[in-house]
Amino acid sequence: MSSQSPAQSSLTTRTGLNLRIRRAVTADEAALETFFEQVTLEDLRFRFLSAVQHVGHDQIAAMLRTDQQAETVLAFAGDGALVGVATLAADARRETAEVAVSVHRDWKAQGVGWSLLRHAAQIARASGISRLQSIESRDNHAAIEVERDLGFTARAYPGDPTLTLVEADLTGGATSGI
Repeated sequence: MSSQSPAQSSLTTRTGLNLRIRRAVTADEAALETFFEQVTLEDLRFRFLSAVQHVGHDQIAAMLRTDQQAETVLAFAGDGALVGVATLAADARRETAEVAVSVHRDWKAQGVGWSLLRHAAQIARASGISRLQSIESRDNHAAIEVERDLGFTARAYPGDPTLTLVEADLTGGATSGI
């Protein structure tokens, strides 16, 4: 989505945690593999919508694909620890993008996911995306609440009663937090 170099910027979470963020690059593969070993099994299941025990090379390589349709953003704590990952993937017309956020198990409930989701929405909006979506397990109440807090709306996912489609309109003032 971005042709810019992986310059760093910063975010401050709602809890006051300062994060350094930057776009992921190919050299981040090992860091991402280590990061996903520190994500709870339940969160892996919610992120990949299957019983994933280990995030493999192919999944990480897909996250590292940075082009006009995909981008992954990494969030680092002050000590350099990778604490969160947000991936955006746009459709071919660049009208709708799907977002997925993961947070290191030791950094949950500190606003990392909320801040990354908000940042991903800002990237999508700046890239001309008009709708941001997330496909959630109906059981992932925490993520759905974070998304609703940011102004997303939730509805049943077509054809699968175990999933919820959470969406935000990025074209105007309809979304409160993004």
